[in-house]
Amino acid sequence: MRRTRRRGVGGRESRRGLGRPVPLQGLGRQCEPEKKRMSRPVTLFTGQWADLPLTELAARAAGWGYDGLELACWGDHFDVVRAATDPDYCAVKREMLASHGLDVWAISNHLVGQAVCDLIDARHAAIVPGHVWADGDPEGVRQRAAEEMKLTARAAANLGVPVVNGFTGSSIWQMLYAFPPVSNEQIHAGFADFAARWHPILDVFDEVGVRFALEVHPTEIAFDIVTAERAIEALGDREAFGFNYDPSHLVYQGVDCIEFIQRFGSRIYHAHMKDVWWSDVPMRSGVFGGHLPFGHRDRYWDFRSLGRGHVPFEEVLRALNDVGYEGPLSVEWEDAGMDREHGAAEACEFVRELDFPPSSTAFDAAFSTKDT
Repeated sequence: MRRTRRRGVGGRESRRGLGRPVPLQGLGRQCEPEKKRMSRPVTLFTGQWADLPLTELAARAAGWGYDGLELACWGDHFDVVRAATDPDYCAVKREMLASHGLDVWAISNHLVGQAVCDLIDARHAAIVPGHVWADGDPEGVRQRAAEEMKLTARAAANLGVPVVNGFTGSSIWQMLYAFPPVSNEQIHAGFADFAARWHPILDVFDEVGVRFALEVHPTEIAFDIVTAERAIEALGDREAFGFNYDPSHLVYQGVDCIEFIQRFGSRIYHAHMKDVWWSDVPMRSGVFGGHLPFGHRDRYWDFRSLGRGHVPFEEVLRALNDVGYEGPLSVEWEDAGMDREHGAAEACEFVRELDFPPSSTAFDAAFSTKDT
């Protein structure tokens, strides 16, 4: 059944045009705030929908009530090489989205970014484009992935979006448990490798006025608050590098997802809305997952449709308001036990109902008896 479009606070038209390039001052409080902000746009990340042609997904997303799409750089959704070299390709993409009443504020290239720092093995052949994999030589794959991420920055600029979301990979993730014993020097070398590989990529991001937003996530160089701080330090605090905030990858680990916002507010360049459930009682597998597939009954934690897990979204949105985040709230929908079209529709409604603009005045200001 086609749902009635919800316009939210101020209507969709009040949010049009937000997809144009923004100054590198960022999306947080360092920008001069408007006197009154309407609700943030609600978008759908297309990564989990790459089996559908983008034209078909756009029509469905419009029917579910979304304001736009966060385009994944796989499937037919967004071709990095074509977008970086042919501005007309980007214009056609925007025209198609606009024909459905949709906009775009970010693109995402998680799969190629993963290969920049990873220790490459056969699994990567399934996620990177053929021209990045080529002969499969590990160092060659890493270098080609780095060049592809540079192109992604140029593609984003041609599309007129200020942010590329993605992964970085990590050469030290396999050392997570610290056995056999891991030295401080080995961990330092991993962060140094990350910085050496990403500095040249970020130089291109700076050149074209786009920012890279790492989705802090297990298997990446940053997967919690401590490692996120260390990643920023390794890059010399450069502004081109920030975060795609996603609470679902933090809370089941025991990481404070609100503290993350408070700590990195000016570095949050994009935000994913995604939920996760974990058990209140001991399970047969724990945080590490027991090599079980998502949806297995013996898992300790699993991703759920928004509002059906344990992420404290009310506090998340209040914290994003506190740090001045005005970008999109992008639904990354995953739930192994639910029909995805039902889930995408209910997730859009959930976010739109929950989001609200921050107050521009103290609620008790009217109590004052002073003359104005």
